[in-house]
Amino acid sequence: METSAPILKLAELSEAKTIACLSRDEIEAGIGWRWRADAIKAMIRDPDAIVVCAYVPTGDKSADRFAGFGIMQYELDHAHLNLLAVVPSYRRRGIARELLLWLEKSALVAGVDTVALEVRAVNVPARAFYRNAGYQENEYLRHYYRTPHGKTEAAYRMGRSLRETRFRPPKVR
Repeated sequence: METSAPILKLAELSEAKTIACLSRDEIEAGIGWRWRADAIKAMIRDPDAIVVCAYVPTGDKSADRFAGFGIMQYELDHAHLNLLAVVPSYRRRGIARELLLWLEKSALVAGVDTVALEVRAVNVPARAFYRNAGYQENEYLRHYYRTPHGKTEAAYRMGRSLRETRFRPPKVR
């Protein structure tokens, strides 16, 4: 098991398909695939968005392994975290936290101090992750996601001020 910190870098157009497939498999499963490679490429090109990738170092830079990504869009006074995902075999190693911190720091540099996101209501681990990062569940969105079969799925809108405290340490029992 690797213990090195992930390598974070801005996404390149050539990574769009890999990012899109991870979104399809881990974020959008069951609700339809919206974030296809063309949509990811549009975010990479968008001057008001940042797409960052995480890689697990292998000792051979050309063989570093893709471990996750995050996409954040910036407005004048707030940012929206569109997507954040980690490859399942690399979870629980702090990669999501590093991606989120990097995106939040970028927002602060851009003069933005609030971030919003939506997360599926059934995704309890993700909701706990964001709460641990200082986000609050501000609104329950009953029919937020529409599935390809015409059903709906609920979400929570979460947000946080970046001027407040950072990640809280885990509770010791």
